[in-house]
Amino acid sequence: MRFKFICGLVFLFLTSMVKAQENTVVKDSLEYYAQLAASNLYEYNTTEAIKYSSKLISMAEAGGYDYYQFEGYNLLGDVYTNIKDTLLARQSYEKGLEIAKDMQVDSLLSWAYISLGNVESDGKANYQKGIRYYQKSIAINDKLNRQRENATPYINIAWTYLDEGLPDLAYPYLLKAKRLSDQSPIDNEFTVAIKTLLGRYYLSKGNYVLAEEQLSTAAQLADAQQLYTEGAEVYQYFAQLKELQNDYQTALAYYKKYTAYEKRVYESDKLSEIQAASAKLNLKQIERDLQAAKKEQLISDQLVEKSSELNLIFIISSVVLLVALITLILAFKSRRDLVKRLRERNHELQVAKEKAEHLSKMKTQFFSTVSHELRTPLYGVIGIASILLEEKAIKTHQEDLQSLKFSADYLLALINDVLLLNKMDANGVRLEHTPFRLSTLTKSITRSFEFSLEQNKNTIHLEIDEQVPNKLVGDSVRISQILMNLIGNAIKFNENGNIWVSIKLVEKTKEGYYRTKFTVKDDGIGIPKSKQKTIFEEFSQVENRNYNYQGTGLGLPIVKKLLALYDSEIMLESSIGEGSTFSFIINLESNQGSDLDREETKDLAIGEGHTIHSLKNIHILVVDDNRINQKITQKILEKRQFQCSLADDGAQAIAMVKTNTYDLILMDIHMPKIDGIQATLQIREFNTTTPIVALTAVELDEMRATIIESGMDDIILKPYDVSQFLTTILRNINKANLANE
Repeated sequence: MRFKFICGLVFLFLTSMVKAQENTVVKDSLEYYAQLAASNLYEYNTTEAIKYSSKLISMAEAGGYDYYQFEGYNLLGDVYTNIKDTLLARQSYEKGLEIAKDMQVDSLLSWAYISLGNVESDGKANYQKGIRYYQKSIAINDKLNRQRENATPYINIAWTYLDEGLPDLAYPYLLKAKRLSDQSPIDNEFTVAIKTLLGRYYLSKGNYVLAEEQLSTAAQLADAQQLYTEGAEVYQYFAQLKELQNDYQTALAYYKKYTAYEKRVYESDKLSEIQAASAKLNLKQIERDLQAAKKEQLISDQLVEKSSELNLIFIISSVVLLVALITLILAFKSRRDLVKRLRERNHELQVAKEKAEHLSKMKTQFFSTVSHELRTPLYGVIGIASILLEEKAIKTHQEDLQSLKFSADYLLALINDVLLLNKMDANGVRLEHTPFRLSTLTKSITRSFEFSLEQNKNTIHLEIDEQVPNKLVGDSVRISQILMNLIGNAIKFNENGNIWVSIKLVEKTKEGYYRTKFTVKDDGIGIPKSKQKTIFEEFSQVENRNYNYQGTGLGLPIVKKLLALYDSEIMLESSIGEGSTFSFIINLESNQGSDLDREETKDLAIGEGHTIHSLKNIHILVVDDNRINQKITQKILEKRQFQCSLADDGAQAIAMVKTNTYDLILMDIHMPKIDGIQATLQIREFNTTTPIVALTAVELDEMRATIIESGMDDIILKPYDVSQFLTTILRNINKANLANE
């Protein structure tokens, strides 16, 4: 479609007399920018062409020069057509059409319709719309008795029909264009285009003789005039003709010519086209200057006696022009300064962004490090408190020890809450997909609140709908965190009262999910309406009369963010003195009959169906570099009659496993010399049967994959619940015994 574009540009010079009709003396600056835009367009300097076209539009609009606005939009449309941005080209041409309609200048309307026709006819979906635009241009030219200007729309309509495979519709327009060219030749490019299109028409009709005649003439003229764009088009179809005539040697030669011309199209600097365009622009400029000079002479003759007044006008005009020039220079300078400041601000923003990302990483690393450093001593506190609670000799201090353990547990919960919030803020929390039992989960949750319930003298009531499956697949940890925060919140704000936990089925979805509503209700102090939105903000609290348990205000924000992972939200109903009801709805997935269900059943069988009759015969190696934690673990095990051996680091553990037999190894992760991961890897090189359980204070999500891949069988997170600790040990020993049977 290159020729359609060129025809649109040639039409620019056929309508330039409109300038004289709009203004006798055209502002030099407007003409200057118009020429710059056109020159850069011909040279394919897209950026410069857009800049000068936009400047021309802006100045013409400010000065009320409608023609130059029209010309600016059409030049802009030509630029976008050149870079195949159809949308912006269409918008620019349509603005030019609106201006032409307002001016009521038929020649400009004809021009605008041709430009829009070129855009629309290049797309198969809109080619009929493009043809209608061409026909509107033809109608205007017929009305003005300017049939010669119809050559462009005639040939573009024919070209469009041929591209769409409609040669019979193209032929009448080809004849009309040829007739106009024969009467008054337009230019060589136009002649080559007509001959090429006639050749294509005859080729499509199977008339190879006439096709060769037309294409041969077009090829000779293209070669003689060095018309690379048109020549490439000619030789493309000439090669097709020869191929249909089974003259493959000539077809190959013509294809090579076509390829050579295609290369020249992109290599040529378009110098001849630029010179021709500039010459035409200069000729029109001379004509306008001549007309302006004649009128100035006439005015000068008539006002010869008022020369002083003319001089004054001249001086004023010069001053205005000088001021305008200075303003223009200042505007360019101001724009340059603004661009410079914008770049500086962008650089500052980039630096600030990088600093923020670095600080975020440092914060995450800090929390991870602090987590480990706090959990390690907490393990000692909780472990010693648990051991002392079992000592009957110090029964008089039972209440104090329970308070100590409760405080340590609370501090551990606080650390976990802060870490969880930090991970959620960094989008580091993902829902797991593992099997669990709903009954086991809820019993474990209610059992963990026994001390808090006893301290506040509250009673908890649990109700689970029988229609909700007991065996499920999902993230039991996140569900547990949500329920524990809601139940803990209810206990904290209630004394001598009741907490009701209800789990009811809402519906079973088409996808097979169990849409389930969880409700935690209490009859405590209630929450005022004014506070019901702010309690979900971090570190926000409602005044609590239970001063023994103040909390941090992190529980409900954690609940809100965790429910967002389920695409759910927390609902609250509360009144002062009447208690509060928190509820949410999530989808649960049943685990009935799946492989995961069978695996869970197998694990349960291992734990329940096979008992170890004598713990004295069980020898456990405890590997930990912290002497206090080492001794606590040893005391807990020996109190249950396990045999214990101790290793201070990974290297010592490897040596002991080589020379002794152990039923299970408890392996700390962070140790000097050789850490737990490396020690496990080395042990697995010569011992693949002894269960190895990770005993670590590191955030579990960060290390789970690395721990399991190293060859460890299970993980216990410090500080741990003693019953859970013992259950994990026995489960892994039972598994090992079953595997060896």
